[in-house]
Formats: sequence, C-alpha cells, structure tokens
Amino acid sequence: MSGSPETPSPVNVTRLLAEAASKSGVMWVEVPGGGSHAVWFVWHDDDDPRGAGPAAYVVSGPGEQRLPFLPPEVTLILRSKDTGGRLLRLRATVRELAPSTPEWEAAAEVLRAARLNATGDVLARWREGAVLHVLAPHGRPDESPGAYGDEAGRVTVSPGRGTTARWRPWHWRGRGRD
Repeated sequence: MSGSPETPSPVNVTRLLAEAASKSGVMWVEVPGGGSHAVWFVWHDDDDPRGAGPAAYVVSGPGEQRLPFLPPEVTLILRSKDTGGRLLRLRATVRELAPSTPEWEAAAEVLRAARLNATGDVLARWREGAVLHVLAPHGRPDESPGAYGDEAGRVTVSPGRGTTARWRPWHWRGRGRD
C-alpha cells in the first residue's frame, strides 16, 4: 500500500437523490437572496404514474407551512436520514400548479395522502388559498459525498414567537425541579 490516500469511488447521484428524497420528509429550499427554509415535501420518482417525477411536491399557505415567493430556480439541500447532516445540494426548477389543472389534482391527492394531522376538507382549503409547487432537481449537484464546500452550512436560528424563553407557564401543584 502506498502513502497516498485512496480516491473515493464515484457516487451515483441519481440514485443518491432518489434515496435521500424518498427516505426523508424534510428538505431545505434556498431562495436566492431569501435565505433557507425547511419544508415538508412528498417525493415522486419516474416509477410513480401519478407524479411529474423525479420531483418534490410542496404545499404552502394558510394552515400549512410558510414559504416566500419561489423564483423559477432554487437550491435544494437534502439531509441524510441516518445522520441528519447535509447530503446533497443541487439546483431545482420551480413550477406553481394551477388549481384547475389535472396535474394539480394529482399532486394534491399525493400530498393529502402523506399529510399528517389534516383536519377538514384539505383539498378545498388548498384550492382556495394554498400554493402547490413542483420542485424538479436538475444538473450536477453543488455538493455531494466527497465534494462538500468549505463552509459549515450552520445558521443561527432565532427563537420564534411561540417559545417560552423567560416566562414559564403556571402548573397545577407546581412544577417539578429541573
């Protein structure tokens, strides 16, 4: 064995993308000039007759996750299901689906089936005020195993309005000691 380090074997990015996207329900959407947003999504590959895959379906709006306006192209960051760390970073085209199209109906049915804790008529609520997007990855990844950027990718998260950082709510018979 020589003193040189072994070069890693090439990664099949298409298979890695399908594996990472199908095993995780969360990814980050990086909007140019708008920061990164964690989103819940449903993945569809070419084998699914209902989908426009390989692509991710995302729903946002009232009663759902909040997303800013998505431009025609964004960056997706997919995590490893095992470690939770960044696995792939790649570009994706964005299409907004119109509620009157058959593609919207198909995407809404796929999202509804995977939507946990849905109350009421989700499809009617989505049709009235939500936005359904198709995010279709394309091109070579910006980052993948063996080719990550030098920056950590770490971002400080500011506390949301729903936190109780200072005031602790009252509890019947007191609160247990920490």
